[in-house]
Amino acid sequence: GTVTLLLASPLLTIAGFYDPPFRLRAEESVQLTLSDGEEVLQGRIDILVLVNQLWVVALESKKTALSVWTALPQTLAYLMANPQPEQPSFGLMTNGDEIVFVKLMQCSPRRYALSRVFAPFTSNLELYQALQVLKRIASVIERM
Repeated sequence: GTVTLLLASPLLTIAGFYDPPFRLRAEESVQLTLSDGEEVLQGRIDILVLVNQLWVVALESKKTALSVWTALPQTLAYLMANPQPEQPSFGLMTNGDEIVFVKLMQCSPRRYALSRVFAPFTSNLELYQALQVLKRIASVIERM
């Protein structure tokens, strides 16, 4: 999808996620319909999986930009399906304008943490900081 190509893909490239030991697998898109009482928003969620430890969740909508938080339930569902539940799982959610990182620990009790919202098109610093988080996730995954 366009969001993945314009925002997520260059970040993943720079952070080294398209190089070994990482492997890329695309999941089937999930259609999304939301109603706020006044209008119905339709979109789709595209999922990329990298080594079963990082899920990239990209929201796309034709008319209105969907909130990045719309992807949180679907992202958590994918993270909970991690075949290595003893290891933390990571998610990158983006709607093309914002990026939020998610970390899920499945040890009892399950818990997750969220990063702040990064707005990479507001300043180069935002983009750089999001890239640094992604590089940190890459180094953690490589050590697992």
